Amino acid sequence: MQAALVVVTLLAVWGAVSNAQYNLTRLNMTSGFGFLERGTGWNYSFSLVERSINDSYAYTLFIGLLNTLFVGFICIVTTTIFGFLIGTMRDVRHPALRFAASVYVQIFRNIPLILQAIFLYAILIHMGGPRQAVSLGDVAFLSGRGAMLPGLNVSPTVAVALLLASLALGVALILARPVFWRGLALWAGGSLGLALAVALVLRPEGESLLSLPELQGLRFTGGISVPIELFALIAAITLYGSAYVAEIVRGGLAQVPRGLVEAGQALGLSRAAIWSRIKVPMALRSIIPPLGNQWIFMMKATTIGIAIGFSDLFYITVNAISQSGQTLELIAMLMLTFLAINYSIALFTNWLNARLQLKEH
Repeated sequence: MQAALVVVTLLAVWGAVSNAQYNLTRLNMTSGFGFLERGTGWNYSFSLVERSINDSYAYTLFIGLLNTLFVGFICIVTTTIFGFLIGTMRDVRHPALRFAASVYVQIFRNIPLILQAIFLYAILIHMGGPRQAVSLGDVAFLSGRGAMLPGLNVSPTVAVALLLASLALGVALILARPVFWRGLALWAGGSLGLALAVALVLRPEGESLLSLPELQGLRFTGGISVPIELFALIAAITLYGSAYVAEIVRGGLAQVPRGLVEAGQALGLSRAAIWSRIKVPMALRSIIPPLGNQWIFMMKATTIGIAIGFSDLFYITVNAISQSGQTLELIAMLMLTFLAINYSIALFTNWLNARLQLKEH
């Protein structure tokens, strides 16, 4: 039976490939990946590295991949943090906090993500210009052109390298398995210390350590400029995903045996200590598997950026298809790329879950 299934699958694949080759020949269209070396001739909204309209298709797709990974990992971090916070609020005794968290979950979980993204984008683009920007303590500003945030005085390439270093530090701390709050403090302190040290060494001569946005005429200078499409996309995915993560966290905390909590209370532990030393470590064993599924979804959800004009890998691929006509090759590359990314996240989740399991003696 299994051999027959394999034969049928191979025949189906062979038939599809043969039919595609026949249709390409009939339409006088060429196939292959030689187009990747040609220049694109078109521009797009956002890039973490230098780019121009003369870049090759290969380099442009690479930029799209960087944008997708950048947004995806930021959303994974923000969604996890907010999800844990809201999920914990649903587990507390205070009725007002439980009610507020429940309302949040029911609202953002039951509205389609793409509608939330379009709604937020529509609101943000109708905000005023730089002179009418909403100010947050005169250090951050939000206008119809995007968000202006304070940042270290380093180049974008160095900033990306710092983000990767922070991610590596987080993985190393997970391997070390410290106490939750201690590990979180070590990660935050280590990432901040490394960023400050690098900024001290690599900042432009004669300039300050921090670059603050400042209104000059009709635009802002200095600081970090976040395009409105990027801001809306991250906000929408974070709001939507954190509602699901909150339910995962609430369910995990509810599965912790009541006897363990009572034992902590008998030892005189505070509520914060019981939460960080008993409930969270025990709950993580049931939280991690479904949380990994949400991480994978967060990465796939970046593709809705095309609806609001953000240049992620999906957006770049669609534009490349319309300009080059190499549909099969580009779709295959897109599918294999997301398969590799999400499979890597799944492997990391499985490894993390195995590390957190109780060892049998």
